[in-house]
Amino acid sequence: MKLFEDSNDWSEKLAPILIKYKGRKHPLDYHNLYQLIVMIVLSAQDSDANINKIAPALFEFFPNMENLSVSNVDALIPYISKVRNFRTKANWLLEIAKTIQKEKNLPLTMDGLTTLKGIGRKSANVIMREAKVPVEGIIADLHVIRVAPRIGLIPESKDGIKVEKQLMKILPKAIWGEIGMAISFLGREICRPTPKCEECQINGVCGYYVRYK
Repeated sequence: MKLFEDSNDWSEKLAPILIKYKGRKHPLDYHNLYQLIVMIVLSAQDSDANINKIAPALFEFFPNMENLSVSNVDALIPYISKVRNFRTKANWLLEIAKTIQKEKNLPLTMDGLTTLKGIGRKSANVIMREAKVPVEGIIADLHVIRVAPRIGLIPESKDGIKVEKQLMKILPKAIWGEIGMAISFLGREICRPTPKCEECQINGVCGYYVRYK
């Protein structure tokens, strides 16, 4: 099997997971863009499951961006103290809220989102995908970083920005909005650190499966 093929080849070969996962909501259990951006900031170096657990109490006390924008660190910390690096994240969230003021003011572009504290390209790609606005990149979370090289899409790398750029070179822009989350869901459900290859819809085009199975 030839690895690192051109975009047309991979667009067709990845079609089964694009179809399976298209439009599936992100695992963070948010209910509006305000909640999504708060939960994404909190989820850095933490688990989606942990953020989902603390979210109900947090959003009961801080139901919208306006409430958060007039709050302070001491009021916020009790609701996020079980989150990794909670004090730093509290300051980031308050700065975002004071900058944005209202959910409708969220800058739903790559440049706009990445100017906000705690929001990098990966997070911005997630927000734009969930907001259903035109995408400018590909989500490259820890699952994508692990799975994309295993499939044979790109060379192995631990650098999320590098992984994203490599994927953007090899995949057509028409699928950028969904392919990152599709690979991520594949990594969460099937292509685990110990993969369940026999259950995979794309094992016939996977470099790992071809080599080792």
